[in-house]
This record gives sequence, C-alpha cells and structure tokens, in this order.
Amino acid sequence: MVKFRSFLTATVAGVAALTGAAQAQTATPNAAYVNAPVMNHIPDAQKPSGRCGIFETCASTKIGLGKGDIMIRLSGVGVLPQDRDSRVWASGPIAGGADHVALKNTHLSTTNQAMPELTVEYFITDNLSVDLIATSTRHEVSAMGPNVPGEHLDVGSAWVLPPTVTFAWHFRPHKRFNPYVGVGATAMWFHNMNGALPGTKLNSGFTGGPSVNVGFDYQLVGNWFFNADVKQMFVRMHAWEKGGALGTSRITAHESLDPTVVSAGIAYRF
Repeated sequence: MVKFRSFLTATVAGVAALTGAAQAQTATPNAAYVNAPVMNHIPDAQKPSGRCGIFETCASTKIGLGKGDIMIRLSGVGVLPQDRDSRVWASGPIAGGADHVALKNTHLSTTNQAMPELTVEYFITDNLSVDLIATSTRHEVSAMGPNVPGEHLDVGSAWVLPPTVTFAWHFRPHKRFNPYVGVGATAMWFHNMNGALPGTKLNSGFTGGPSVNVGFDYQLVGNWFFNADVKQMFVRMHAWEKGGALGTSRITAHESLDPTVVSAGIAYRF
C-alpha cells in the first residue's frame, strides 16, 4: 500500500512537470510574437507621376474626343471654285450706250488656290462640336465667251477671306477613328481687289451662304490627331469693274462661286 501511494505521488509529480514544461515551451513563442514591433500604417503603393510626354500615349491619355475637348488644327487647304451660273452685263459706251445689257454665252472663271488654314474646335457634348476656320486665298478671275475679245479676258484678282462656322456630329466619340458630318454658314469678304485692265477698279459686295461638310479625326499618338475634311459652300458673288481702259463703261457680274474646300492636317487636343 505504501509503495502504491509512492508510485501515485511520483506519477502525479511527473505529469505536473511535463505540463509545466509544455506551457513553458508554448509561452516562449507567444511572448516573442506579442513583443514583435507592430506596423501602425501600411505605406501607400507608389503612384505614377501622371506626367506623359507630348508624343506619348500613356495610361492617363484619353482615347478619342469628347465633351469639353478643345482642338487646334493646322491644315493645308485647297479652295476649288465651281463657277456655276455666271451672268455678265455691260453698261455705257462698251454696250453701245445701253444700260445693263446681258452678254450672252459669257461666264466667269475663277482659279483654284491652296493655302494654310487654322481651325479651332470645341466639343459641346461627346457627339456635337462647333468649329471656326480662318484662311485667306488669292484668286484670278477671267471672263470667257464668244462676246469677249479673244474669248478670254483677264478681269482681275482678289483675296477672299471666308470665315466659316460649322456644327458637326461625331459618330464615334472616345474612339481613335471618329468620322463626322456637319452643317454651317460661311461669310465671304473680298479684299485687295485689282482690275486687270489699266486703271480699272474691281469691286465686290460682301456675301455669304450655307455650307455642309464631311470628314474624320484619327488619334495618332498622345493628344495628336490627323484630320481630313471636305466642305461644300454655297456662295454667290456680285462684282463690278469700271474706269480706266473701260472709260465710263461698267461691267457687272453675278457668279455662283460655290467653292469646294478640301483640307488635311494635324490637330492637337487641349
């Protein structure tokens, strides 16, 4: 009996010792974990600078065109007058003293011209934009027909300033390729006009008319775009020439210029 009690006491003591050792082994790692430094704030990931080269397409570059965009475009433009429905009259000695005699089968011919063009465009909505073009071209004017000496007579030259406002509808906003159609109005002012005959003076009235156009923008890289555009303007001209070699005679003409304006160029979006 005494031996059994001694054995039981030794067993209890051994179990207690093993339990204490296990607790000690467990406490040590927990203590090390608890005492480790704690990070109060996780640093933010490094953000991109947001800077993008002028000739780069970056993550921050907006693709295509849309509301609020402003475009500045520099193009080469060709102005091609159609010279439809010309009518010419003569008055005074050249018409045998008569007043306002129609010269049958006589019409005017205006030369084509190419010049640079500047365009400013603003997008009112993603699809709707308004633009203003400004350029000035110089044209030579001739009278042609059987009633004209040699059937061809140089009338003179004139510079034309045709500012045009156009409202365009863009079919694919926020896409690299964005075709459009537009309608607008043209005001045409003639300046620096010179008569071809010695001492004669060429004049023309201020005129204007509607216009329609079709074209597209294509995003090349970054904020740079290529543009191609064709406009058809419907404009009549009223002009007259007198004095000098004509004496007191006067030649008057009505001319449907109706120029077709073809342009292509590079644009930058702001």
